[in-house]
Amino acid sequence: MLDYLKDFPISAEFLPARFRALLEPIGIQPSLKVDVGSFTEHDLYGPTSEIVLMAMAVVPDDVAPPPVLYTEQGLVAYSVPELGEKGTRKIFTPSINGHDYIVASWGSGLFSTYNLAEKVWMALGLTPRCIGNEQQRIIYDDPKLPEFAVAEGEISSQFYFKASRNVRWTMSNEYLRKYLWLRGARGVRQFYYQATLPDSAFLKGLVGDQKVLVLGDEEKWFNGDLRKDEEGNGYLLQVWATVEAVSCQLSPTPSAEKLIWPGMEKPVTAHTARNDMFGEAVYLSDRFLEKYEQNSLYDSTPAGQAKLWYNNPSYSGQWAFSGCLRVGRNLIRVPIRELYTGVPTRELLHAHSNAVLPEVAEAFDKAEEHVVSLTDRFAHQLLALGRNLSALAGSVGIAKAGQDIVGLSDDQVKNEGWWSYPYLARLAHVAPLEMTQREFLSRCKSIHEVYQRIPDDFLRKLLQAAGVPRDKLVKLKSLKLLEALVNVLTLLDAQEDPLDAFSNENEPEGWNNRNSRIAMLFVASDLRNAYAHDSSGAEVMVRLQDQGFDTASLSQGHGLALDVVFKGVIEALIAINHPLQRIIARA
Repeated sequence: MLDYLKDFPISAEFLPARFRALLEPIGIQPSLKVDVGSFTEHDLYGPTSEIVLMAMAVVPDDVAPPPVLYTEQGLVAYSVPELGEKGTRKIFTPSINGHDYIVASWGSGLFSTYNLAEKVWMALGLTPRCIGNEQQRIIYDDPKLPEFAVAEGEISSQFYFKASRNVRWTMSNEYLRKYLWLRGARGVRQFYYQATLPDSAFLKGLVGDQKVLVLGDEEKWFNGDLRKDEEGNGYLLQVWATVEAVSCQLSPTPSAEKLIWPGMEKPVTAHTARNDMFGEAVYLSDRFLEKYEQNSLYDSTPAGQAKLWYNNPSYSGQWAFSGCLRVGRNLIRVPIRELYTGVPTRELLHAHSNAVLPEVAEAFDKAEEHVVSLTDRFAHQLLALGRNLSALAGSVGIAKAGQDIVGLSDDQVKNEGWWSYPYLARLAHVAPLEMTQREFLSRCKSIHEVYQRIPDDFLRKLLQAAGVPRDKLVKLKSLKLLEALVNVLTLLDAQEDPLDAFSNENEPEGWNNRNSRIAMLFVASDLRNAYAHDSSGAEVMVRLQDQGFDTASLSQGHGLALDVVFKGVIEALIAINHPLQRIIARA
């Protein structure tokens, strides 16, 4: 490939950065964004003016240098055909001097419009989305992986003395090279460049006494001129050029072939993995799931029950992991054969980056409860609480469905799973041991807000029916009301009273006592307040210490503290449900 920058008669140090970039070849790095179309103006009548009108042609990759190309204002097509006899333009194939293009562009001097060429998006399987209002941009994505912003640019521009907006189209180097490879072609830019260069002794000596210094000629890859700017701002450079920018060579792509997985002696290939008949498995950190949990484009819904829970991330029916079994608090065990079945290379590499050494995995307690199991127990205790409180309310003439009490439907959980409730699904997201204090407080806030849904007025009515004077309940809020109800129920259960004994005209003994069995509900509430007020919650952590938690472990993260809170809240719900269930059973 010709060294265009070296072949140009003006030294690179005196050329603007944009012009140098237009003359330099594009590297093969897949992450590069390549300019494939342009209609840009900058400081049009000022001392730093710059204009770029550019289109990229798809030119066959043969030995010969690319032909000299021409366009009108950097557009593939200009104006419209005259309306003549029928079939005058029976074959209408817009092109850049007979070559295909990357961006389809058309203009009339007043208006111009742009889009990714049909052949490009169809060959690569790209789908568009639009950004409207003043931006008027179109963005193409690859929905299979997914890969976003593969190509993008402005849709249109109007021109009246100056352009209404700059138009600049870019494309992923990886995808551009895939298309060129498919076509056996090179990406060749045809452009017009104009800029004002600052005055310098070099340029003055180059132009000399001439008014205009002619650069190149129409037979070369470039032609143009350099002249003294009429406004005295320096020198005006104008260049029409044809430059081979992108070679017919694929970008290097990461490969999952011959990966060495922890605990395996030999490199693994797709072939050996899919033929693994001995069920070899690897352990992953459950932080592998965070990528999918934190992006709504993916689905990482847990599935299972009791002690067997799977988390198999998937994307829109395009691909899915399988066999990702949760083991212990923060591990995922997956057969190597399943890992190599049906997922893109980059997802497999993501899994590999989260692989855990066997000796590290062995140090984990495989029986330790994970956050999905905790959320499952939490959800089912809430459902039980809704059913039990509904039955209790019915016994004193208050009609209230369990769903209206706790906000969860038995039918929905049975048919769609508790994860169909977004706030419960978020509770089941990865809870690393290294969890930050802020993340810990946020999760405690979310836990509190679930059981906080129980209506205060409903609890007051129940307590009034149990004999608690109304005036003593007016100022009490949800948790104090719930604590009072637990005290009443505990007394009835201790006396082995039936359900109809709940209704009472006399004030129950000890109804307003503190109850340590539901203390964690209050701790979670205080932690929620610490989050809301952006405090450290240090004073609340002392309460956790009272519950038997070693606060010294917080130096390693707040994950274990979350376990204590979550389990404590579940035990508090059990402390309400069990006596209530026994009372109802004695009805």
